[in-house]
Amino acid sequence: MFARRVAPVTLSLAQGAIAQQSRNAASLKALKARMRSFENMKKITKSMKMVAAAKLKHDERRMQMAQPFVLPVKELFARLPCEDKSGAVTFFGMCSDKGLCGGVNTQVAKSCRLGMGEEEGKGNVAKYMGIGAKGTAALKRLWGDRFTYSFEECAKVAWTFGAASIVAEKIAATNPTKLKVVSNEYKSVVAYDTVAADIVTMDQALTMDRSEFSKAMDVYSFEPSIYEVWNDLHEFYYASVVHGAYLEGAVSEQSSRMNAMESASKNANEMLEKIGLQYNRARQAKITTELCEIISGASAV
Repeated sequence: MFARRVAPVTLSLAQGAIAQQSRNAASLKALKARMRSFENMKKITKSMKMVAAAKLKHDERRMQMAQPFVLPVKELFARLPCEDKSGAVTFFGMCSDKGLCGGVNTQVAKSCRLGMGEEEGKGNVAKYMGIGAKGTAALKRLWGDRFTYSFEECAKVAWTFGAASIVAEKIAATNPTKLKVVSNEYKSVVAYDTVAADIVTMDQALTMDRSEFSKAMDVYSFEPSIYEVWNDLHEFYYASVVHGAYLEGAVSEQSSRMNAMESASKNANEMLEKIGLQYNRARQAKITTELCEIISGASAV
């Protein structure tokens, strides 16, 4: 009589145990797959950090070599008085073609977007030129009709002053009334600033007071005279600004990518530890269930 009553209970317990084992096996398999994916992710981010660190040293050396040529030209034109007049404003955004580098490209695109909105709020015409696919992608959907020129895939070949000169020719061809170069200014490995620098345009130089112009330029000697070489000097100024801004942006990009990949590696390691803890708990629960089944079976016998 008792055997007939115990048998259905034992059968139901066995079926429940089999179902529990199946669920544990499925969850263990899924956790193991997630652990493998995070391990692979950790390896990738660690490798990308090492590559970014190597590129950072190379780009920083190029930036330091270019500064003695770029800074004197910028200081020369910084002596010219700059008046804030109404007129069309061209924003030149200095971004990169690749992502996974923190907020480097986002900050430049945001600064250009806010600047164009502010100028249009004043009643001025705003235009955009820029380097880098990321800046184009961030602004083209809403601000596509303001685009004049965009230069992409510049990082596929080594950046030189010749490439900066080509960009400077395009800027000079548009003859902007006012020009602002938005770029990232490198401070250290862990810090950079996004700045919007006002650039003296050809139109501003022509409408400048002659006495103020002479006062700023008479401290230098020009051969031939400054009025004969002014157009060439101004294009050289554009090229120097673009060249210096691009190199500083490249260093900021690599330093930010190195920090971003380091953070990603830490996050992957933390997730791996959490999932490992879940995996160990599930495995221990499976072992405990099997032990309970063996003990229950032995008691039933």
